Amino acid sequence: MDVGSTTFWTTVVVLGVDLLIRIAAIIVVPRNRRPGSALAWLLAIFFIPYAGVLLFLLIGSPRLGRKRRRKQREINEFIFNSTEGRDLVTKDRAWPQWLKSIVLLNRNLGSMPLVGNNDAEMHIEYDEAIRLMAADIARAKKFVHAEFYIFSADAVTEPFFVAMEEAVQRGVVVRVLLDHVAGLRTVGYRETRRRLTRIGVKWHLMLPFAPLQRKYERPDLRNHRKLLVVDGLVGWMGSQNVIDSSYRKKGNLRRGLHWKDAMVRLHGPIVAALDAIFLADWFSETDDFLPQHELAVPTRARTTQNLDCQLVPSGPGFATENNLRLFLALLYAAQKKIIITSPYFVPDESLLYAITAACQRGVRVELFVSEIGDQALVYHAQRSYYEVLLEAGVIIWLYKKPTILHSKHMSIDDEVAVIGSSNMDMRSFSLNLEITMMVRGKSFVAQMRKVEASYRKDSRELTMEEWRKQPFLQTVLDGLARLTSALQ
Repeated sequence: MDVGSTTFWTTVVVLGVDLLIRIAAIIVVPRNRRPGSALAWLLAIFFIPYAGVLLFLLIGSPRLGRKRRRKQREINEFIFNSTEGRDLVTKDRAWPQWLKSIVLLNRNLGSMPLVGNNDAEMHIEYDEAIRLMAADIARAKKFVHAEFYIFSADAVTEPFFVAMEEAVQRGVVVRVLLDHVAGLRTVGYRETRRRLTRIGVKWHLMLPFAPLQRKYERPDLRNHRKLLVVDGLVGWMGSQNVIDSSYRKKGNLRRGLHWKDAMVRLHGPIVAALDAIFLADWFSETDDFLPQHELAVPTRARTTQNLDCQLVPSGPGFATENNLRLFLALLYAAQKKIIITSPYFVPDESLLYAITAACQRGVRVELFVSEIGDQALVYHAQRSYYEVLLEAGVIIWLYKKPTILHSKHMSIDDEVAVIGSSNMDMRSFSLNLEITMMVRGKSFVAQMRKVEASYRKDSRELTMEEWRKQPFLQTVLDGLARLTSALQ
């Protein structure tokens, strides 16, 4: 066979394989996938066929492995059955008419009941929150359960580590879960692991990415939760990691960036529900159910706020996007006011419609985001939605640099609020394990209103006039980033 024939048949084979890839992609990619995500993958495969296919095989499945999904179902069934009739909710107070159906939605999706008789205190001073968590650990008598996406030993978190070490020395069982891939990207990761081992903490990595050890999940499926339970009496949850507010990265230090977060300190029966989330994740990573005497149990201890609280776990271990469904239900239920705080705001079509429809119904909608970003693709994708939001009437507040407003919460009218680890972006809806808490009670919403007012003082309003002066190159970057948002 001459050179010409070889070249011809090589070309035919390459083109044939290319065509088969494209046909297969059209059949395989859209199955059980959002249209936006499917379109993004198809564009990647059509423009860069071989690289696109490799990426799809590596990170194309938005679900955890079968074993982990089975464990999640077992945990859900256990929680649902063991909490039947334990709602402990005060029945003599008037609820918003729409709340009962949302409580049922959350119960069916995440198995957790709504429980009453709770106290919740918001804390937005970063270093102080670390010190207060350390102080609660210092009072531990039985167990400490800590689960954080990023967990690092440094000067700011030293009180937290000292408190854990002293607790172990007192005979307290201290367990820690930290995300593997997030840890690998964190300054001082190896030193932190050695420190945890040295002080006697029982620790495990969440969603370990170790193919050589046959521990493999899609590498960008992460456990993004942040929670702490001490003796089943005190709980913490929210958006803050256990690390210095600069995250100790050279780029952040050079730009003077630091993070502002919101955490909630909890008392009451909701702490037992928070511990159940830890139990589920501990079981997923270790195959061990914790002894019954080491678990939190619901308590009817007297509280001052008497709040009704419900936890909503979400993530790729569940069949649906529990957090997104909760947010949508609340947005459509709002009658007067919606205030959203989200550091990474990249809504899907359903969320964008819910927010703009709220404005069109006469609801006042405010959105707090950061003036600058720490992740270029997400930052530009987020900006691509500003114009349609402004046109709909959303008031956009830009929290002034060099602070990254990392808090994640939303208040609805004067009755209900949600707070937790979940951003309002497609990553948090589909790829991350998250935890969100819905709170019904005017006293807690009043706390959140004060927090929102403090954000407003340190923010500036983005106007349509200013937005329309954006450089053309910025607009192009925003649009391109938006195309990739379904894959982020």
